[in-house]
Amino acid sequence: MSGEQLIYIDGELVPKSEAKISVLDHGLLYGDGVFEGIRCYNGVVFKLKEHIDRLYRSAKVIKLEIPMTKEEIIRAVIETLKANGLKEAYIRLIVTRGIGDLGLDPRKCSRPSVIIIAERLEPILGKIAREKGVKVIVSSVRRDPVYATSHEVKSLNYLNSILAKLEAINANVDDAIMLDSRGYVSEASAANLFIVKDQSLITPPVTAGILPGITRAFVMELARSMNIPVFERDITLVELLTSDEVFLTGTGAEIVPVVMINGIKIGDGVPGKITKLLIEEFDKRKTQPSEGVPII
Repeated sequence: MSGEQLIYIDGELVPKSEAKISVLDHGLLYGDGVFEGIRCYNGVVFKLKEHIDRLYRSAKVIKLEIPMTKEEIIRAVIETLKANGLKEAYIRLIVTRGIGDLGLDPRKCSRPSVIIIAERLEPILGKIAREKGVKVIVSSVRRDPVYATSHEVKSLNYLNSILAKLEAINANVDDAIMLDSRGYVSEASAANLFIVKDQSLITPPVTAGILPGITRAFVMELARSMNIPVFERDITLVELLTSDEVFLTGTGAEIVPVVMINGIKIGDGVPGKITKLLIEEFDKRKTQPSEGVPII
């Protein structure tokens, strides 16, 4: 294969240059599908089973029948990593509705497609971000409400997030924090959010329109193991801006300190003590075989 990256599509590993889907796939036409972003650290696929469970939950909500068992998908992920010789990787697992026609009716789609892409990828906001922190704005784009296109479903429709990201790019900052339909803090364009207030960790609940993140849950677990109180509750914009510390979490981003929001310094304007402790503990734990599925 002359070293070309291999991509898994419906049971076959094909060279990247030949990896294609139909223009009539409803994943392309309508964002009709679900996905997961997953990390592999030192030969351990971090929280793989938890990611697969969430994939199936998302699929259930949109009545998408994944044509593989959870065990088969886990084996396919491992197979794709092995075929590409990867022990450190970012994995994108996608299930589309499949080929249909130009109408919306999902019953016209013959069979869902399963796609797995694995490649080396640095943390999305960069290594320097975790050391120096990032600057963000509060977007004018509200997170889709829970009674609409719920972000509890990790679907292929990310337009809401892209609009917020475009605002951040236009403002020359790293990312955008979105408020929910009520005006409470929700999450960043593609990452969950935490604040630190009086030595406690606070994060918005799913009722604020967030994705229940795998890294988010792990960080909450880490904090509790370090005797840091953790609360899930609504956060106002004023509380956000006057926090002692703010950080983002996600598979792509890992843990990223936020040092400025709308030009206002958070705390001392540098990554905070608790944020740094959590990053340190995260780095210790993420490669442990007990935290995922080893490549064997």
